[in-house]
Amino acid sequence: MGILSTITSSLGFGVGTSIGLVIGYYLFIYFQPTDVEDPIIQPLVELDPKTLQQLLPEIPSWIKNPDYDRLDWLNKFIEYMWPYLDKAICKTARSIAKPIIAEQIPKYKIDSVEFEELSLGCLPPTFQGMKVYTTDEKELIMEPSVKWAGNPNITVAVKAYGLRATVQVVDLQVFAAPRITLKPLVPSFPCFANIYVSLMEKPHVDFGLKLFGADVMSIPGVYRIVQDTIKDQVAKMYLWPKALEVQIMDPTKAMKVPVGILHVKVVRAEKLKKKDLLGASDPYVKLKLTEEKLPSKKTTLKYKNLNPEWNEEFSIVVKDPESQVLELTVYDWEQIGKHERMGVNVIPLKEITTDEPKVMTLNLLKTMDPSDPENEKSRGQLTVEVLYKPFKVDELPLNAEDSNGIEKAPDGTPANGGLLVITVHEAEDVEGKHHTNPFARLLFQGEERKTKHIKKNRDPRWGESFEFMLEEPPANERLHVEVQSVSSKLGLLHPKESLGYVDIKLSDVVTNKRINEKYHLIDSRNGRIQIELQWRTP
Repeated sequence: MGILSTITSSLGFGVGTSIGLVIGYYLFIYFQPTDVEDPIIQPLVELDPKTLQQLLPEIPSWIKNPDYDRLDWLNKFIEYMWPYLDKAICKTARSIAKPIIAEQIPKYKIDSVEFEELSLGCLPPTFQGMKVYTTDEKELIMEPSVKWAGNPNITVAVKAYGLRATVQVVDLQVFAAPRITLKPLVPSFPCFANIYVSLMEKPHVDFGLKLFGADVMSIPGVYRIVQDTIKDQVAKMYLWPKALEVQIMDPTKAMKVPVGILHVKVVRAEKLKKKDLLGASDPYVKLKLTEEKLPSKKTTLKYKNLNPEWNEEFSIVVKDPESQVLELTVYDWEQIGKHERMGVNVIPLKEITTDEPKVMTLNLLKTMDPSDPENEKSRGQLTVEVLYKPFKVDELPLNAEDSNGIEKAPDGTPANGGLLVITVHEAEDVEGKHHTNPFARLLFQGEERKTKHIKKNRDPRWGESFEFMLEEPPANERLHVEVQSVSSKLGLLHPKESLGYVDIKLSDVVTNKRINEKYHLIDSRNGRIQIELQWRTP
């Protein structure tokens, strides 16, 4: 009986289950609830901005807001440059953090804090868009939308009380909307004096923090505390209208215009020290005003001479005679390697009487540090004559742009044309295989011009100008400049060789009226040539 009842109960369970499933399926198919409403289907264009942003939170700013511009070009540039930017940023961060850490660790009785690993990873930040404001002030305001989901590897080792702990930051995410203001705008590179950075809203910062290899952020409550602390601290410091200010240059100096001309005559040097193995030196003098980014002016080279005489004159534009200083440095020319400094001295412009020539004999010093014991050694003397002539009231430029004004073309210039003036100032680090007696050769519209030859000089200084009268602007023309060397000895072997060349498009000088740049010479290892171009119109 027991076996029979077991079989009967099993069959009953199976039959009952099957019948129940069939009935349930029938009820599910043929009996629909009456309180269910059909979903509302609405095109995206009919949704309000808030709803659309909730549905699609990752939409770029330039789609959500027409005031934002796309920055695909910038993202591609950063993506390509990121391996180099990563190293540069990390190097700068180490140098900035090192003195700050050294100052703070004694307060907390910590032995040392060091970066074991510092890398921003291989994923660069992306700019979702940028909004630019136009104002009547001399400023540029930008609001980029930045998102960075990176994979940095930042490991910090902390030593204290004989123990050592490592803290690692991984999987960093930063979403921010900063406002970057460049002001004031000035006529000196990089064309702005200060950078102001503010945050228009609290940033989103998410990261993993490992201590002794364990993820600290996974501890209940820690994640929210860290998030709120970071947002509150950053907001206190940089949430608009508060800002981080970074000074690039002194705006008062950047806005200064020329107020006079300093005439300098390098007369002679005496009792210079021997620098060469054969008991002589090859001296030349460099002149430069402080607070100026223009290239230094140089005298010619005097070979094997410890008492050289130059009697060469130079004119330098002065912007602030109260603070600017004339630096005079004597160098010994070397055919191979870096030129050796023989001595230096300075003349503060405030010590020069206006409109009165003054002859000064300066003792050459090792450095301008008054406590340097090396300055007590005799290094020779340099004699110069200086004359400062301030501009008259009617000669002062109205603004900084006037200081670079271009002369008008002479009478008789074609009405639709102009005068192209080419000034070949100097070259640097030009060297031939067999001889270095450089001269510059200019080729323009089939016409050839040449500068003078300078013997045995890797840094020739010509200062020669050439003029071309043209019927129309040379907007589509090129200027070919080649530095060549001619052998100073009679012979058919290697009489002439090229030291490098450059082709210059003249469209820029037609637009800007004046260009003064140094160009790298093609087919030259390190050679450069400084050429000034002017386009003068009637």
